[in-house]
Amino acid sequence: MTQTPVTCPLCEATCGLSVTVTEGQVTRVRGDDADVFSHGYICPKGASLGALHHDPDRLRAPLVRRDGELVEVSWDEAFAEIERRLPPLIAEHGRDAVAVYAGNPSVHNTSTALYGPVFYKALNTRNFYTASTVDQLPKHFSAGHMFGHALTIPVPDLDRVDHLLMLGANPLVSNGSLMTAPDVRGRLRALRDRGGKLVVVDPKRSRTAELADEHHAIRPGTDALLLFALVRTLFAEDLTDTRDLPVNGVDEVRALAEPFTPEAVAVHTGLDADVVRTMARELASAGRAVVYGRIGTTTQTFGTLASWLIDVLNTLTGNLDREGGAMFPLAAAGQANARAAKKRRGFQTGRWRSRVRDLPEVIGELPVATLADEILTPGDGRVRALVTVCGNPCLSTPNARRLEKAMARLDFMVSVDVYLNETSRHADVVLPGPTPLERPHYDLTLYQLAIRNVANWTPAVLPTEVPQEWETLLRLTGIVTGLGSDPDLKALDDLVADQTAERLGVEKGDRHGPERLIDIMLRGGPYDLTLADLEAAPHGVDLGPLEPRLPEILTTTSGRVELAPEAITVDVPRLAEVLDRPVNGELLLIGRRQLSSNNSWMHNLAPLVRGSNRCTAQLHPDDATRLGLVDGATAVVRSRAGEIEVPVEVTDAIRPGVVSIPHGWGHDVAGARTSVARAHAGVNANVLADETLLDALSGTAALNGIPVQIEPA
Repeated sequence: MTQTPVTCPLCEATCGLSVTVTEGQVTRVRGDDADVFSHGYICPKGASLGALHHDPDRLRAPLVRRDGELVEVSWDEAFAEIERRLPPLIAEHGRDAVAVYAGNPSVHNTSTALYGPVFYKALNTRNFYTASTVDQLPKHFSAGHMFGHALTIPVPDLDRVDHLLMLGANPLVSNGSLMTAPDVRGRLRALRDRGGKLVVVDPKRSRTAELADEHHAIRPGTDALLLFALVRTLFAEDLTDTRDLPVNGVDEVRALAEPFTPEAVAVHTGLDADVVRTMARELASAGRAVVYGRIGTTTQTFGTLASWLIDVLNTLTGNLDREGGAMFPLAAAGQANARAAKKRRGFQTGRWRSRVRDLPEVIGELPVATLADEILTPGDGRVRALVTVCGNPCLSTPNARRLEKAMARLDFMVSVDVYLNETSRHADVVLPGPTPLERPHYDLTLYQLAIRNVANWTPAVLPTEVPQEWETLLRLTGIVTGLGSDPDLKALDDLVADQTAERLGVEKGDRHGPERLIDIMLRGGPYDLTLADLEAAPHGVDLGPLEPRLPEILTTTSGRVELAPEAITVDVPRLAEVLDRPVNGELLLIGRRQLSSNNSWMHNLAPLVRGSNRCTAQLHPDDATRLGLVDGATAVVRSRAGEIEVPVEVTDAIRPGVVSIPHGWGHDVAGARTSVARAHAGVNANVLADETLLDALSGTAALNGIPVQIEPA
């Protein structure tokens, strides 16, 4: 029997776990009390690592479609099939005829995080899509234009804040997002214990709202109006204090905020004007305060404006880059704004646009809401092949049913995935990878968003006969660069290491794969660390609390915080037009996070699909009575995009006029090999999501505030 400390790779909290293995079987998973960051905290997802490892539905060999059926083949046969079909397609139709979709789990996997970009760059297609345009790209857009880089994102200094205003976030369930923080419940309780205040703005009384001092049930999709009213109040009552921050654009923001009085936004937000003024005054008067917003603020038609205004508020109240406010992490590895020599290049978006709907590129991505258009619309540049990497867009993207139908129009499809799921079932070749316990791990991206600077390396706990994903991605790189399906992996890996080491000014060392790249990044990072140091500290290394980092991290062309970048403020007139529109009585759809669920990719584990993990349409009692619906009955929910049937759950936890259905469900499809998920299928809420409702600036799907109709089935 062995007990090994590992970092959980299943969500953004990066909790430390202790995994017990007995005769090759995972027999226990518990929180690691000695972990420097999580101190023993564990959630149901982390406890399921053993179930994931032993899941009989998990793929252990490649699949190739032959005579219409996916059959197991050898690895060489699978790559030979890709080499036979993909390069000729590229030669005939060009590289943009191949699209890539990278899903959320690819960020939580060190191999795909490091070597995915190697393959994507070699493929050189403009049709690159990720889950970011489903949930978080507005924050990258606003941070890039304000601070100079898409990952220069300030996060709440959660352990020292005195007043936390939270919008559209439920971290007691999601464990935090764009805010890497284990045990958020414990940290929020500590906030209250030290005399602080938690204010939650959310259409639903979520678990986080239940813990709060105040909960304000806002009308979905109106967060930007509320935030502008808070900004307007700060200026009107002379409550701004930018201290000595290097800031441009304060006067421009003052002028832009003028129409958004608390009275003007009240009818649209559903929040009383006096309540809004009190929120602004308390935010300004608190000693250490921060505004934080997440999915509810980014997945709406004004997602970028809401994301921008959150940091405008943090700046105007003097809480940007301040202890207990919104601060910038300093990760040990991989963080662009940690380099000693930085160029002030500013931030660009729209460097290319989508073929069909003319939607802009942001951080190298096109909005996934238009992927189906690119497949279905004839003409030069039509997407004819698709590569998915750890993603399930047939469940997770807007108007999912249309995208599913588009899959039939593809000439070729490859999926890198451990399951034959709702998306990979359409593939011609499926390439599985090892389980989290069979691969090493370092949270390269998430430590760049952590509320405390830490670093932790996890070696593989168990052996595997499945190639690591970095090897798979290098073989795919060989295919698209003409090196063939069985290239010299050592030579390719050496080339990647040489380029990384040269960029950071260090020696490449004699390791290989992700271990070598992480070691290079650590040695080229801001701390005196090597991978050997982390290997000698299996419970992690605590690098200390967040510290002020302005102005040196700024890479805007001015070298200052741009509070009113034109790329963002150009959308303010569109928001102002909302003030003149009447508020009708239509029902608005929002999503719902669940503690034992992680989008669509954790539903095949029996421990995570029981209890309160229910796929229901939550309605307020007043709406249920008006519509003739009762608890437990089946309802038909319709939108412009489609319709579904779903059980009704009547609850006063939700605001009247709102319907809440969790996303990531809808597993009752032919061809998928996920028996547990199929037995707990639920319905796919993204069938209702309208691919034409987007944030105008980033192109991110508006998954909250979707107009729907509901009636008894």
